[in-house]
Amino acid sequence: MRSRRTWLSAALPMLCAVAVVGCGSSSSSSSSASATATSSAAAATSTATSSAAASSTAGADAAVVTLVPAAIKSKGTLTVAADASYAPNEFIGPDGKTVVGMDADLSKALGALMGLKVNVVNQTFDSIIPGLASGKYDLGASSFTDTKEREKTVDFVDYFQAGTSFFTKASGGTAVSGLAVLCGKTVSVEKGTTEQTDATAQGAKCKKAGKPGVTVLAFPDQNGANLALSSGRAQLSMADSPVAAYQVKQSHGQFKITGQTYGTAPYGLAIPKKSGLAPSVLAAVKALMANGSYTKILDKWGVQAGAITDPKINGATS
Repeated sequence: MRSRRTWLSAALPMLCAVAVVGCGSSSSSSSSASATATSSAAAATSTATSSAAASSTAGADAAVVTLVPAAIKSKGTLTVAADASYAPNEFIGPDGKTVVGMDADLSKALGALMGLKVNVVNQTFDSIIPGLASGKYDLGASSFTDTKEREKTVDFVDYFQAGTSFFTKASGGTAVSGLAVLCGKTVSVEKGTTEQTDATAQGAKCKKAGKPGVTVLAFPDQNGANLALSSGRAQLSMADSPVAAYQVKQSHGQFKITGQTYGTAPYGLAIPKKSGLAPSVLAAVKALMANGSYTKILDKWGVQAGAITDPKINGATS
């Protein structure tokens, strides 16, 4: 799980003739593109650059605003990092530059409640947590699985849950039931994800049992992993369950899900430790759930199955 993003895409509009590369956009189909563009523009309405202005900004929640650290209030803008290759969670919209998707919409809605503008920037997945640790970004909203290991570097506010799914070519693909049967197979994944970690660990187990290992092809983004699958370099690809389902849907019959989803775990919004931002983000998430915006955003992107009702800080179980 990108972790799952670990530290994933674009369903690639129509998989671009099975190339599964962004085609100028990292994922949405042309039918959803116009709706996405419209929602992006609407979501971009957040304001306020000082605490006083923030509390009076339309959409700002006074109880949330009071929790926003002074350093963030003084900037007036929340810089949010996302790897925009993981539709429908985060991907590049039809204009070829704007990050759209579930996480982008949630970030903008959270920022509005906090009385802040939101700037969502596209970054490679494995660079986001280091960027948070160095103070380059204020928030990471990129389908991060909240894990104990990651919590050593950043804090998380959990807001969603997902598992990992396998997908393969619909015609002539490779059927698997789970991780244990990956021995001798070639799998494409996004670099830095839990999928990469899981496939690599399984390869070691296979070898220890005297079986062929797992060939893990890791790419900078999910589009590369998809292309490896569509071109035949990989037999399978792995991604977070909502992302895998979306990519299969957008492949127009080129891909199919195989096996069972495993490892359901929470997604967390990643936050630099000692920034003091986590309590205000948690309060904003709870407010979005209470006012119905959370459900509307998940419904819009077809990922409502991952909704949770009890957000928390650092809720990883493993």
